[in-house]
Amino acid sequence: MTRRKSHSILLTLMLLLLTAAGAAPVRAAGLNDKLLNRPYADLRRWHLGFSVGVHTQDISFTHNGMVTPEGEQWFMDQPSFSPGFCVNGLIDYRLNQYFNLRFTPGMYFGNRDITMRELNTGAELRQNLKSAYVVLPVDIKFSGFRLRNSRPYLTAGVMPAFNVTTKKGDYLRTRPGEFFLTTGFGCDFYLPYFKFIPEVKFCFGLSDILVHDRPDLEDDTAKLKIHQSLSKAISRMVVFTFYFE
Repeated sequence: MTRRKSHSILLTLMLLLLTAAGAAPVRAAGLNDKLLNRPYADLRRWHLGFSVGVHTQDISFTHNGMVTPEGEQWFMDQPSFSPGFCVNGLIDYRLNQYFNLRFTPGMYFGNRDITMRELNTGAELRQNLKSAYVVLPVDIKFSGFRLRNSRPYLTAGVMPAFNVTTKKGDYLRTRPGEFFLTTGFGCDFYLPYFKFIPEVKFCFGLSDILVHDRPDLEDDTAKLKIHQSLSKAISRMVVFTFYFE
C-alpha cells in the first residue's frame, strides 16, 4: 500500500467519523421523541470494555552522511505503509462530568518495509521490520455534551510500548522499549445494550529506537556499514479502533 493511498484511506475514515458525530445535532433537532439509550451510563464511576482495530507504523530516519572507505553512502526510507492489527482492553474511570481517565492495555501487531539505497550506484536492499508491541496507554478523555445517542470527545496521553519480536543479525535492530505521546478523537454512540466507540489516535515516539551497539554485526561489514549510516530513528503510528463498552 503506497503512502498516498494509505493517507487517503485514513482521511476517509476520519471524515466518516466526523460526519457521524456532526449529524447527531440534526437528528436530535428533528427527532425530539427519539429513545434515549442508556441514559445513566456516563454516571457510573467505572467502565470496562475492549477494542479491535487497525494501525499503520511509520519510522523517521536521521542520517549522519557517513561515506564508507569504498565511497558508498547509504540512505534509508519507508516508502509505503502496511496495515497492522491491534486489540486492547479498556478500563475507564470517571473523574467528573467531562473528564475520564482511561487505561487500555493491549497488543499491536504490524511491520515496516524499509528500503536501503546507495546514493552513487543506486543499489537497493530491503528489510521487513516486524513488530509485536505490548502497549500500556494511559489517556485523559475530554467529552463534549451528549447529543441524544452520541457524544464526541478528544483524548491526550502517553503510551509505553514493548516490542517482543526484536532479533539479531538484521541491518537495523530496534530497542525493545519505546515511549509515545498520543492524541486522538472519537465519538461515543449509545446503543441499547452497550456503547460503540470509533476512535482515531496519533502516536508520536519521543526517543531513538535504534540499537547502536551491534557486536552481532562485527563479522558482517556489509550490514554494519548500512547500520552506521544512521544517527537515529523515531517511531510514529496512526491507530483506528472500535471500542465496545
